[in-house]
Amino acid sequence: MLAHTHSHDHSGHDHAGHDHGVGHVHGSTDKKRVLIAAGLTAGFMVAEALGGLFTGSLALLADAGHMLADAIALGLAWYAFHLAGRPATGQLTYGFGRVKTLVAYTNGIAIFVIALWIVYEAWDRLLTPAPVLGGPMLVVAILGLLVNIGSFLVLHGGDRESLNMRGAILHVLGDLLGSAAAIVAAVVILTTGWTPIDPILSVLVSLLILSTAWSLMRAAAHVLLEGVPPSLDRDLVAKDLETTIPGVREVHHMHVWSIDGSSNMATLHACLDEGVDAHQAVSTIKKRLASEHGISHATVEPEFGQCADEGDDHEHEHDAAPHHSHYH
Repeated sequence: MLAHTHSHDHSGHDHAGHDHGVGHVHGSTDKKRVLIAAGLTAGFMVAEALGGLFTGSLALLADAGHMLADAIALGLAWYAFHLAGRPATGQLTYGFGRVKTLVAYTNGIAIFVIALWIVYEAWDRLLTPAPVLGGPMLVVAILGLLVNIGSFLVLHGGDRESLNMRGAILHVLGDLLGSAAAIVAAVVILTTGWTPIDPILSVLVSLLILSTAWSLMRAAAHVLLEGVPPSLDRDLVAKDLETTIPGVREVHHMHVWSIDGSSNMATLHACLDEGVDAHQAVSTIKKRLASEHGISHATVEPEFGQCADEGDDHEHEHDAAPHHSHYH
């Protein structure tokens, strides 16, 4: 049995913890985009907060609150991209790529907290209405919308497969919607004098952002739990290897996951027919995984005869595959 061949054969894949080619370019440009958006957001946040206090508009204060949290979140997103560019270490063998996913998850939680605060404040405003200066509110809201559109366009050109970038875009999108709601509220107040529109639109924007934040948190949590990437089916990938690669009799003990939502990885045992060149089989498997399934890093353990882990039941409970009876 060639139980250790997999630890030395690295053909057909990229090393974990390192960026290559397109991924590296995306990371570099995304880092700059996030930094620009953070600067724009932080710069206008102060003006919008002062405008909200002056006009008495909850919509402006809510948007300023969004922008404060978003400036911090975008700063964290930039730092996550910065860390992700560092090489792997002896203790962090996959590098810092997953920091981006941690930040994305944290951003989702932050958005939830902000949205719930806005709903609470809006309810209080509906119970005790306060005067709102529609004219100055409209001017500040329009300026805020222009700044948010600029930030959104900067981020929109980045890698939208990146959870970290998706989190940054979500924050700016929340600000953009908040500014749009403030404009609508200001127009209604100027034309009708009906001030409840201000907290009502604030709540509607918060609810829209909550649903998107939940989606981001679920995606980030799936990565952190090392779930199979949504674009892949572990059992179908294993079946593909068994049917297309000569000499591969069976594939089992297969795990597929992603480090950061875009770089996919896998480990598996490949049971080979007697006489098959183990090195060639492992190389072919890795090339197939990379070219057909987008799995850039794979660790393959070739086996002849009995599985080296046969009799071990430490993986039974999470490796079950109902339509592949040979999975352990």
